[in-house]
Amino acid sequence: MEETLILEQDQESSSKKRGRLAVSDLKEGLRSWRIWLMLGWQDILLRYRRSLLGPFWITLSMAIMIYSMGLIYGLLFKMDLSHYFPHIASGMLVWTFLSTLIMDQVNSFVEASHIITQMKLPFSVYVLRVLARNFIIFFHNLLAICPLLIYFKTPVHFFYCLFGLIMIALCGFFYGTVLAMLGARFRDIKPIMQSFLQLVFYVTPIMWMPEMLPPRFLFIVRANPFQQIIQLFRAPLMGSFPSTYAFFASILITLTGFLLMVFLMIKSRHRIPFWV
Repeated sequence: MEETLILEQDQESSSKKRGRLAVSDLKEGLRSWRIWLMLGWQDILLRYRRSLLGPFWITLSMAIMIYSMGLIYGLLFKMDLSHYFPHIASGMLVWTFLSTLIMDQVNSFVEASHIITQMKLPFSVYVLRVLARNFIIFFHNLLAICPLLIYFKTPVHFFYCLFGLIMIALCGFFYGTVLAMLGARFRDIKPIMQSFLQLVFYVTPIMWMPEMLPPRFLFIVRANPFQQIIQLFRAPLMGSFPSTYAFFASILITLTGFLLMVFLMIKSRHRIPFWV
């Protein structure tokens, strides 16, 4: 009986210690913003070294895709181009950012394995590094849709756009940590996420609009968490406001990601060096 009590006390103290270390890791990671911002910027410099346009090649290719697809699908769907063009442009912008961020976050710890095994840094630094890198590219790509907004005289609500970006950043950090840990433990996560994102792309109103669905199928849009996150940034970029449903759904999605991150960090943070 006494041995059982001692064992339970040791497990409880060990769990509390892991909890303190996990919280400390997150705090130190956020404080080390110079490190992960520098690493993210260095990743871009290395990826596009000796390139004439650098990351603006991505912006150029995105602009070509948005303008060609917007015109072709707008004519096929017989849509008002002044409304459809900003819709598909903003949708492709945010979707490209989210899908690339998700796939990069799966490899956050794996691609930094040489650093993790040699230096003692907060594990959250590597997640924030990927987040910073993708945000830098996102702001480059934002230039691709500026001519559309100017041409169609679309009013932009910058405050709500900023709120949408903050929510996307929080989700990227919380779920990115979860994906990084799963990706380090199970190498099958990357191909699984690739297939999953292909499916999500077609059921998310990026190239099509929600009102094109029959009313009985609108639950597909409302139950889609990606749509709610995208809508937080897309709606104010198109001159409207996010719906109340999208607002509260996004908060719930963010809180869920936070709880998952904390749970996994407490439970398995100490195993990351052995997984990579």
